[in-house]
Amino acid sequence: MRGSAPDSPSTPGHRHLRRAAVPLAAAALLLPLFGAAPAQSAPDSSPDRLQSAFASASAEYHVPGSVLLAVSYLQSRWDYHGGAPSVSGGYGPMHLTDARTALAATEHFADGTEDARGDSSRPALHPEAKAPADSALPARLKTLPQAAKLTGIPAAKLRTDPAANISGGAALLAAAQRRLGEPLSADPADWYGAVARFSGADDTATAASYADDVYDVLHTGERRTTDAGQRVVLAAEPGLAPDTAQLSRTGLRTVKDDGAECPKSVSCEWLPAAYAQFGDDDYGNHDLGDRPASQAIKYIVIHDTEGAWDGVLNLIQDPTYVSWNYTVRSTDGLIAQHVKAKDVAWHAGNWDVNARSIGIEHEGFLTDPDAWFTEAMYRSSARLVKYLSARYGIPLDRQHILGHDNVPGPTASTISGMHTDPGPYWDWAHYFQLLGHPFKKTAGRQGGLVTIRPDYATNQPA
Repeated sequence: MRGSAPDSPSTPGHRHLRRAAVPLAAAALLLPLFGAAPAQSAPDSSPDRLQSAFASASAEYHVPGSVLLAVSYLQSRWDYHGGAPSVSGGYGPMHLTDARTALAATEHFADGTEDARGDSSRPALHPEAKAPADSALPARLKTLPQAAKLTGIPAAKLRTDPAANISGGAALLAAAQRRLGEPLSADPADWYGAVARFSGADDTATAASYADDVYDVLHTGERRTTDAGQRVVLAAEPGLAPDTAQLSRTGLRTVKDDGAECPKSVSCEWLPAAYAQFGDDDYGNHDLGDRPASQAIKYIVIHDTEGAWDGVLNLIQDPTYVSWNYTVRSTDGLIAQHVKAKDVAWHAGNWDVNARSIGIEHEGFLTDPDAWFTEAMYRSSARLVKYLSARYGIPLDRQHILGHDNVPGPTASTISGMHTDPGPYWDWAHYFQLLGHPFKKTAGRQGGLVTIRPDYATNQPA
């Protein structure tokens, strides 16, 4: 990123990045996006305190401890993030959302100034469309206030105290179980419907994908040391068979099969980008094509949206704006496809890369310090990328799975205006583990290849 400003020292065990310097106008846009959430240590430094908090919340709200742990893992991988909110205004290990002050109208592609089309043979495209203000937040972005009502715990404590946050998540799961008319069973298999509702999704496909991911975590088990130095263990239950029939009683809508190009293992819907011809050589917001017959698809470019889900979806349907192929939602991993792979989306600021790539946007804000991406988003995105890799023969390595910040400017004069997303908050090492291609040494001692791979948890980029 360009420039830096000193920040307070990071909390031990917490990945706290220094704020990038941005123009005053951009800073004014981004300041209201997230409520103040000072980085702070968990109240107790005992390395087993978080495990005990899960056990206590399980006993108090009669939610199986393994279900509570697996849901939290899919939300945050049990991390605390020093009380900072996620890209969608979610807090703590259970990712309880409080987006009332976290979302604001913002300009898409707010960080860079390059022409997203990246084609100097045509007039530069600098769209002026703005994301509209969010007039009504969906329920999936207001789970923390709901948890406060259920538990009687103040919202501020739910945001800043990991143990309280876990109690809030347990209360929400128990409430979802009761609404389904199901008993507060000790058997994890009986909680599939409640887990699906906890996702916040409003359709069965997205809710089922989320619940399936939670039960995959239950099947395999997990153990890790969190960003706050907490040791958490979830024992594997490989024989667990959830009652998936509960999904039919959730009352969620069914999304019709509309031809979206996605793997069957994710929830995906077709929300087409607008295409309109305004003249002989003036049209938007993408180019029609016949890939891969006419041009091989060689790259996948990872972006973040610099905007909230609903506003970004409005922008993609504006023919005067730019385009990309897919968007992935933060809270539940829902994928929307906007441009078919055969066509060329305008997303990377370099025509040659656009013509040979697929662009995937992820709901989030690069320039907000300590913003974090949910595990649900990472997993859904990784499944999509694996599908596209297999379909179009794209190697799963960093030479072909690019960040927008890896895309070069088409000319020397455009380089300074190129985007820097997805930025330092995107965990490439974890992402490639999910892709099944973890980073490893590939050259011998005399191979002449050097890999610079700082540890994600402790890296402190300017």
